[in-house]
Amino acid sequence: MPDILQDLGYLALGSRLKRLAERMQADAAQIFEQNCFVTQPSHFPLLAALDRYGPLTVSEAVSALGVSQPAVTRSLVGLVDMGLAETTVSDTDRRQKSISLTLEGTEAVARMKRDVWPHVARAAEELAAGPDASLLEQIARIEAAFDEKSLTARAADGHAIVEFSDDLADTFYTINEEWISEMFTLEATDREILSHPRELIVDKGGAVLFVSTGGLGIVGTCALMPMGDGRFELTKMGVLKSARGRKSGEFLLAATLERARQMEMDSLYLLTNRKCAAAIHLYEKLGFTHDPDILDSHGKRYERCDVAMSYPVVPAPARMGRPTA
Repeated sequence: MPDILQDLGYLALGSRLKRLAERMQADAAQIFEQNCFVTQPSHFPLLAALDRYGPLTVSEAVSALGVSQPAVTRSLVGLVDMGLAETTVSDTDRRQKSISLTLEGTEAVARMKRDVWPHVARAAEELAAGPDASLLEQIARIEAAFDEKSLTARAADGHAIVEFSDDLADTFYTINEEWISEMFTLEATDREILSHPRELIVDKGGAVLFVSTGGLGIVGTCALMPMGDGRFELTKMGVLKSARGRKSGEFLLAATLERARQMEMDSLYLLTNRKCAAAIHLYEKLGFTHDPDILDSHGKRYERCDVAMSYPVVPAPARMGRPTA
């Protein structure tokens, strides 16, 4: 059946642009969800304005975004509810409230700028690329490109995060068994954890995530394992040999760290071996630092362990703006 909006030409330009915007926002929402962000695309303009200009009054936000005051208010309410923004009495006009990012909001925007926004921008640019043409021809070409490959697929390059389920327990074991056996010897501690991911990790408040890559299915996994007293170990991270070189590991690690920020934890560490040079480089790239104290206190769990690293998580009460004592 012919596309009625396309047939109507410029008469339906507004409806067609709205349809295209809705498709792009729906895909953007998936991208945010895949990267474990709770924000929606509708929150993006206000977050970006607060990041660029600092604290703004509602009137200043309306002017900066070029939208109505109710639209700004809706975004603000959502961001405040998520703990990403806060309002205070304006220093310049006590009749107005000043909007600013919280510490958690500042950290979230920094992660978005690093892990999400560049990929969405690249994907949108890819959709819009092409020879000069009339506006309707350009829209038609973008729509056709969208039909061929969605914004989500272009931004994530086919990567998606999959949550743990019991039918994936064997996959968790297989992926880790492959890389551990390739480089080291599967130890008793490995077998215990790999054989009981639900009992030892998920049911105790931890998380097991998987990464799926287009055309290959699930290719990697990583776990956040509770170790008591608010401490968590990032462990059992591996990517199948057949899928290496696709940046699946980096995508998975970024999503796992984002999940860690949303969880109730006071510290996060990992144990590894210097032979895993590529993995160590990735850990360093995403914010881990070497920590010999952890090696002394936890390194004996594995015979192969000679490197320990920690990640600067913000304790949950501080993240939510709650008193810590």
